[in-house]
Amino acid sequence: MRSFPSFAAAAPVLVLLASCVAPPQQSAQPAPPQPLPTPAPDPAPAPASMEWHDRPVAAGNWTYGPEAGGTAARYGSSPAAPLLILRCDPATRRISVTRPGAAQGSMTIRTSYGAMAWPASGASGAAPQTVATRAASDPALDQIAYSRGKFAVEVTGLAPLILPNWAEISRVIEDCRG
Repeated sequence: MRSFPSFAAAAPVLVLLASCVAPPQQSAQPAPPQPLPTPAPDPAPAPASMEWHDRPVAAGNWTYGPEAGGTAARYGSSPAAPLLILRCDPATRRISVTRPGAAQGSMTIRTSYGAMAWPASGASGAAPQTVATRAASDPALDQIAYSRGKFAVEVTGLAPLILPNWAEISRVIEDCRG
């Protein structure tokens, strides 16, 4: 019978044989790190509401005072150049709402109670004006006075006017209701 060499004699050969393994494949150079993708810009904010009650009030203040034949509340940066005038004629118990600028048709008043269209006409004078006149007893005047914080006056052909409803408005209304 044929004898096989002992394991002790074969061990060095096996170690040499195990070291004859092919070297590991070198991988290609790692790709340089890619820059992180730029995050998508935040979506544009929703367009601002164009509702009258979301718009800011026009710059200025209300002033109240007597006039020839009644009282008036004027709104604007200067009482000499008001953006709106509420005038009381106690003889006729009528209140006129006057905006500088010529227009015909109607004057729309928007309050927290709703909108009302008043007939308006052009008025002559030093400068063109648009005037709407109401009886002092008209409940729409109370809606202006008690609107939540502000009201709007819109006349075709003129920029909308957003105004705060301060006490001067109520004073003119009460003067005419007297």
